[in-house]
Amino acid sequence: MEQLIKSTAAYSVLTGDKSCNRLSHAYMLDFSDAKNLKDALRIFALAFFGLDKNSVDGKRLLNGSLPDCVFYPAEGKKLTADAVNEIINESAMRPIEKPFKLFVVSSFEQASPLLQNKLLKTLEEPPAGVHFLLGATTLAPVLDTVKSRVKTLTVAPFSREEIFAALERGGANPLNTEAAKSCGGILGEAQNMVGGGWFGEVISAAREICTVTEVGDIGAVAVRHGDIKYKSELLKRIQQNYFEALCAKVNGEENEISAKWTEPALIYALESADKAGSDLKFNAFFQGLLYDYMLRVIEENVKWLKLQA
Repeated sequence: MEQLIKSTAAYSVLTGDKSCNRLSHAYMLDFSDAKNLKDALRIFALAFFGLDKNSVDGKRLLNGSLPDCVFYPAEGKKLTADAVNEIINESAMRPIEKPFKLFVVSSFEQASPLLQNKLLKTLEEPPAGVHFLLGATTLAPVLDTVKSRVKTLTVAPFSREEIFAALERGGANPLNTEAAKSCGGILGEAQNMVGGGWFGEVISAAREICTVTEVGDIGAVAVRHGDIKYKSELLKRIQQNYFEALCAKVNGEENEISAKWTEPALIYALESADKAGSDLKFNAFFQGLLYDYMLRVIEENVKWLKLQA
């Protein structure tokens, strides 16, 4: 995680501000990885103070015992009115050990508009030596008035290669390659896939579904995978399989799935996967949903095979 974060433009901006002695009074880390947001904030906090993670003060910061770097909210909690009042009151007190005091607030997107407004004045005009590092997995719920008072540091999704390398550093796993392709550039998603024990089942089920081309085989396959726990993940994986198959066919590089389908049928399969995902949100009977989806894709394929004959 540390290596990934330190390679980002967002990290370079902060360290550049630090080296030029022009740190902003408030930063907003825009980082869509909920699993790793707090760790990312800690890495940025170390850079804010210019500390090495292995130094005495670096270790104190990471374990929460450095008095001039305070983390909110408490583990497993959301930001509360009491916590905001505490931040406001604490910000009026001078730093104890360092030249400045840093308040680190994670999951800021979960703070209610009332709490965001309550903190607004302190964000806009903090006491001398007081800085803020806010973290959010999305900026959509953050008030415009808050966003206008912070310097936003956006961490874009990582490449497949970067995710794969990060997973390999955590331990070799035969699922690392597929997780890196399926996570959308979010390391935490890839880590959940590899470590959750369910990703292999999803990969296997999606592969079988995407290689069924005979109507008579649909029923057994739908029954076999109709009770899978990770339904939306399966649909996403099916869609990814068809997308990769379409890319392979367009590039003249047939694979196990692309060889079974016409190009128009693959395009139809991709579009129909979006509809299947929408239907799933309305508590559709998943076994029936799979059956209907596979049937429509096969019928589309048969139609184009006849036209091409």
